[in-house]
Amino acid sequence: MAPPLPDMSYLIPHYETYPSLAKLVLGFFLFYAVIHFIYWQLTTGARRRGLIEKHGCKPINDTAELQSWKDSIFGWTQLAVTIQARKQGNLLVTTQHRFERNGNTCHFKIAFTDIIFTVEPENLKAILAVNFKDWNIPDRRKAASIPLLGHGIFTTDGSEWQHSRDLLRPNFVRDQVSDLATFEAHFRHLVANIPRDGSTVDMVPLFLRLTLDSATEFLFGESTNCLVPNSPDNEAHRFQDAFNRLQEEVGNAARGIPFFMRLNAEDVKTVHRFADHYVKLALARHDNQLLEKTIPNGGGRVRYVFLHELAKSIKDPIRLRSELLNVLLAGRDTTASLLGSLWFTLANRPDIWTQLRQEVDALAGAHPTFEQLKNMRYLKSCLNETLRLYPVVPHNTRMSITDTVLPLGGGPHGRSPLLIPKGTIVGWSLYAMHRRTDLFGQDAEDFRPERWEKLRPG
Repeated sequence: MAPPLPDMSYLIPHYETYPSLAKLVLGFFLFYAVIHFIYWQLTTGARRRGLIEKHGCKPINDTAELQSWKDSIFGWTQLAVTIQARKQGNLLVTTQHRFERNGNTCHFKIAFTDIIFTVEPENLKAILAVNFKDWNIPDRRKAASIPLLGHGIFTTDGSEWQHSRDLLRPNFVRDQVSDLATFEAHFRHLVANIPRDGSTVDMVPLFLRLTLDSATEFLFGESTNCLVPNSPDNEAHRFQDAFNRLQEEVGNAARGIPFFMRLNAEDVKTVHRFADHYVKLALARHDNQLLEKTIPNGGGRVRYVFLHELAKSIKDPIRLRSELLNVLLAGRDTTASLLGSLWFTLANRPDIWTQLRQEVDALAGAHPTFEQLKNMRYLKSCLNETLRLYPVVPHNTRMSITDTVLPLGGGPHGRSPLLIPKGTIVGWSLYAMHRRTDLFGQDAEDFRPERWEKLRPG
C-alpha cells in the first residue's frame, strides 16, 4: 500500500471571500424595507389605526369594476367609459348610474388613480365645512388652471386661499351687486338679438355673452359689449373666443383627457393681454390718487367697479389679473348655465311658464327693484329647482392633505365612517345627489318648483 501524499495545501494561495455587489445592494434594500415598515407602523400606521378605532371606520366595498385585476391596477375601463360618455354628452347620467349600481359612496380606479366618489350630503359637509382644512384642490386641477387663471381664490389652498377670500368678500355685499340699471342695459342688448319671426334660437351663446358683458362691466369697469348688434370684431370679441376655447382645454386637462395637454399659448396671451389693459388703468388711477373718484351710472348713482376697489389692496398687477380672471370664470359660466337650463325647462313646460309669467305680470311692466326680485317666490323656486336638477358645478373633487375620516361610506351598506388616507382624491356629483329619491321623493327627476315651498337650500 502506497503511503499517503503529504499535505501540500499550504502551497496554494488563499483568498478571503466577500459577498458580491448584487448581494450587498439586495441586503441594503431589504434592511431599508424592514426599517421603513417598522417606522411606518409606529407612525402613520398607528395614527390610522387610532382614527379607525376612534371613529369606528369600516373598509369601503370595491365596485364590480375593480374585481378585474387589470382594472384594479390600471383602471383603463373606467377611463374609457368616462371618455366615451363625455363624447356622447351623457357623462352626468353615466355618473348617476354608477352610484345606482354601486351605492352612495364607492371606490373606483381611473388611469392608475384611486378615487372615492360620494353623493352623501354628510360627506360633503365634512369636506367643505367641518374638516375643510383637511382638503386641497387636486394637483392636476391646479396644474391645468394656473397657466390661465394664475393664483387666485379658485386655484389656491390654505393661507393663500384665505387671503384671497378676505380680499374678495367685502366686494360682494348687497350694495355692490344690486345695481339693476347696469343689468338692464345688457338685458336690452340680449332682447335685441332674439328674432321676432318666431324662429328657433339657441339661447346658450347669447346667455354666455350676456354674462360676459355684465361681468366685465362689474369687474373691469368696462363691458366687452359682445351682445351689441353689429359690434366690430375687436379685442373684446377675441378675448371672448379665446376664453371659451381655454375653458374647454382647462376642463380636459384637469380630467387628464388627453394626457399632458397644454393650453393654447396664443389664447392665453389674448386673455391676459385683455385683462392686463384694465389692470394697468386701475393701477394708474390709484397712483394718480384718482381711485376715490367715482364713475356715474345711468341713474346718477355711483357705479361700483370691482377692479378699482381691489387695486386699493393689491399692487401686484399679476395678482390683480389672477383674482379678476378667477372671479370672471365663476361669475360668467355659472350664471349662463343657470339661465340656459331654466329657459330650456320653460320651453318644454308651458304650465310653469304661464305661472311664472303671472308673477312677473304683477309688476305691470315696471322695472323691478332689488327687494321686489327677492320677494318673487315662484321665480325663486324655479331658480332653486333648476339648480337642483342642473347644478352649475355638477361634479367636483378634493384631495386629502392629511389622514381624515368621512362620516359615511364604510361597511357593507356604506353607513359606517370611512378612513381617507392622506393623498386620496374624493369626488362628488351634485347632479346625482340631487336626484336621490330618498332625499327628494319619488319625483326627484321631475321639475317641480312647488317642492321649495317647504324645502330650504342647505
